[in-house]
Amino acid sequence: MNKNIKTALIIGGIAIAILIVVPWLWGGLSGWRSGSWGMMGPGMMGGFGWGWFMPIAMILFWGLVIWGIVVLVRGVATPGNSGSSRELGSALEVLKRRYARGEISKEEFEEKRKDLA
Repeated sequence: MNKNIKTALIIGGIAIAILIVVPWLWGGLSGWRSGSWGMMGPGMMGGFGWGWFMPIAMILFWGLVIWGIVVLVRGVATPGNSGSSRELGSALEVLKRRYARGEISKEEFEEKRKDLA
């Protein structure tokens, strides 16, 4: 697995854990502390205080989705980039080493070098 994908999964997992655990703890503790549930009990969502947190959660969620897409696109696009100068230099270096070891003749070397250029 690509390092960028691993990083994205780890950060996404941490963010999702925070999005679930923080409101759950905050709402639970604030509900118990205030004791203002009244006659009808804790109310909708069990009094976990999601009202103030949902806009923040949505912004974080969509930010993570967009960031994940960008990381995946970069990770997929980068390895398949076959026309880079680094790969061309690498191929030329391999060709030079093969010629230096005597694996190919001078004519083959010149022919293959022209193909790479």
